[in-house]
Amino acid sequence: MFVDNPNHKGNVAELAIAKEAAQLGLSVLKPLTEHERYDLVLGIGGKLLRVQCKWAKKKGDVVLVNLTTSRRGPDGYVRTNYSAADVDAIGAYCEELASCFLIPIEAVDGQWGMQMRLAPTRNGQRAALHFAEQYLLGAVAQQAERCRGTAEVGGSNPPSSTPDDDVQTSLAVEVGAMNSATTSALHGTRRGRCRHPDPPSWQALCPDWTTPHDRLVGSFGNADSHPHIREAHRP
Repeated sequence: MFVDNPNHKGNVAELAIAKEAAQLGLSVLKPLTEHERYDLVLGIGGKLLRVQCKWAKKKGDVVLVNLTTSRRGPDGYVRTNYSAADVDAIGAYCEELASCFLIPIEAVDGQWGMQMRLAPTRNGQRAALHFAEQYLLGAVAQQAERCRGTAEVGGSNPPSSTPDDDVQTSLAVEVGAMNSATTSALHGTRRGRCRHPDPPSWQALCPDWTTPHDRLVGSFGNADSHPHIREAHRP
């Protein structure tokens, strides 16, 4: 019988994410010290990412992820959320879908919760929404390796640059891509009102991941590739 306890769910989520990451051939590291803000460190695409693991639950066509944490302080419990200073990504495990997700902290920095859609909205809205298939751990790992392979084939730019120069250039390109996407979204107006920018995703963090959403899903797996999500898509 499953024990409905937050700590137990957190342990199950952490083990499930670590297991799938290992099956995907990713490096999985565990902090030796206690009370860190992250549970695991995953090696993806040549980078080490601090990952906080969360239990997610399915409600209709949405996967809900609670991004709060609480600790006992001198004046009682202190409720906080996560920022880029704490972690690099949020890992989520949904038992109903038997699926693991990896969400960049830029998409949820400072937020108290996240909703990932399993199916399109009835009114066809796509802007400012998170879609679950974008954050599937397997799809993220494949894209990261492809991004890494492209960078290795291209070599350093310029060729005389040092490894530190390459890191700084890569970070500048990633941040520039995110800022450009956000600025474009904010400048798009309708009837004098700014629309909400699309949430940052893994595609925005690497120039090679900036393919349209439909092409992304078509190239790296869609609902038919994931039977649990395929079931959720059925009316």
